[in-house]
Amino acid sequence: MRLRAAAWLATIGALALSACSSDNRKVLIVYSPHGKELLEYLEKGFEKAHPDIDVQWVDMGSQEVLERVRAEQPNPQADVWFGAPAEAFDRATKEDLLQPYKPTWAAAIDPDAREARDNWYGTYLTPEVIGYNRDAVKDADAPKDWDDLLDPKWKGKILVRDPIASGTMRAIFGAIMARSIAQTGKPDAGYEWLRKLDANTRDYVLNPTILYQKLGRQEGVVTMWDMPDFATLEQRTRIPIKYVIPTSGTPLLVDGIAIVRGSKHPKEAEEYYEYVTTPEAMIAAADSFLRIPARKDIPVSKLPSWIRDAMAQIKPMPVDREVMAAHLDEWMKYWDANIRNRGQRQ
Repeated sequence: MRLRAAAWLATIGALALSACSSDNRKVLIVYSPHGKELLEYLEKGFEKAHPDIDVQWVDMGSQEVLERVRAEQPNPQADVWFGAPAEAFDRATKEDLLQPYKPTWAAAIDPDAREARDNWYGTYLTPEVIGYNRDAVKDADAPKDWDDLLDPKWKGKILVRDPIASGTMRAIFGAIMARSIAQTGKPDAGYEWLRKLDANTRDYVLNPTILYQKLGRQEGVVTMWDMPDFATLEQRTRIPIKYVIPTSGTPLLVDGIAIVRGSKHPKEAEEYYEYVTTPEAMIAAADSFLRIPARKDIPVSKLPSWIRDAMAQIKPMPVDREVMAAHLDEWMKYWDANIRNRGQRQ
């Protein structure tokens, strides 16, 4: 069952006091940015297999989840955190917000797609790409790489998901900053890149739904976001969107899962953790929700052709996770105070 973020406080508080739903099932609280369709699908399957558990989830951005789990640390309300880039989970690990758990399939995950002490494990791989409105931008004219977004011809035409609330967008910005550190040892070139992007940005939007709507209405015709989300829009909606895999490399985000430290239902949390990461659930997520599984023991032949084709084209951008974990908040604070909306005034 979905719990809207606006109604979250009263509902979660009542559930925390009772720990049971109205039909006496144990309530398992899941915080996730994965969206209604996928979360409902997994909820129904899990509750069928575990009729004594009532899964109730709150759909919010991954950065919002981190802030919520951090704020609730003295009295945790969530049991499972399902979905966020590795960088967000690394920060949560550093703050001791997660309960270590080693899943039965731990050996099927690459070392760089998990936390060394089992605080979190990867579930999906999410390439970040450049999207554009195909009615407004010809394929030949579309940006082919990250630096193409800085071309003055895109001034006032780029939409950006607000990185303060979005773990995904923070990861993209962070990858640009980490590239600067790797190349020069300093953040200056990264900040200059973000300034030039800001000069071309029409709007920083609050959530993905608004981003898609504005892109469809040509209130901005170019953006950056998750490839699976763009693929879903392209296949299932009338929004005229296409995407490009950046030629120089792209952040290949590891999307993870973790149990919240202090979970009131740790056994049930482990059962949910295992259920949503089974090969069957991973293949279903790939087929129906265009998610790329992180598990290496799932035969490629069982995945959709678009995933096989995309993975052959993707060149992962090298990103130092330790640098990201140490400096991402600092970079975002600087961007928010010194760069956001400054270029648009020029």
